[in-house]
Order: sequence, then structure tokens, then C-alpha cells
Amino acid sequence: MKVRLIKKQTIEDYVRGSAQSKVLFERWVLKVKHADWNNPNDIILTFSSADILGNATNRVVFNIGGNSFRMICAYHFGKNNVHLFIKWIGTHAMYTKICKEGKQLIVDSY
Repeated sequence: MKVRLIKKQTIEDYVRGSAQSKVLFERWVLKVKHADWNNPNDIILTFSSADILGNATNRVVFNIGGNSFRMICAYHFGKNNVHLFIKWIGTHAMYTKICKEGKQLIVDSY
């Protein structure tokens, strides 16, 4: 199924403040544009460094640019397509800091 990226603007806003990430995120968006996913394992086939989060959260962490950046998305496999909701974008260091502080990175609603 085709992937529908929800709020690509979030990526565009982030790269505006982080010019070094622009090309990396453009490559990621291009891969998503051509992706054909039918289940969460297909996400890993497209992005081998991605991590599907457990406990039925329907969330995935993408490692972008050799782990320079992290992006957390929620996914929903519908009848005709996959919705991929961008929840959080930041550097690997920011992600690690937030995780160590035990903060919840993602709100459950979309």
C-alpha cells in the first residue's frame, strides 16, 4: 500500500532550522514516497535502521543520516493506504537526553 505522510510540513519546518539535515530528510521522504507497505515489517525492509516500538503503540523510530537525527512516527495501516504521522524530530543527542529523563516523547493522539 502507498504511504501517506501526514504533516510533511513538520519536516520542512525542522530542516529550516537545521540546514545540515535537509538532504538527509529529502532522501527519507523520497523513499517513503515510493514505499509499498502492507505491515510493519515492510517499514523495516525499507529502512533497515528503523525500530518498531513495542506494546502495540503503532510507533516507529527512524534513524536518519547514520543516527544523526531521529524521527518518531505513528503509523496506521488502513484499507487502501498507510498513514504515517510525524510525532517528533530531533537530533540523536536530544532523543537520548529525553529518553534518559524518562519523558514521554509522543502523545497518543494524532
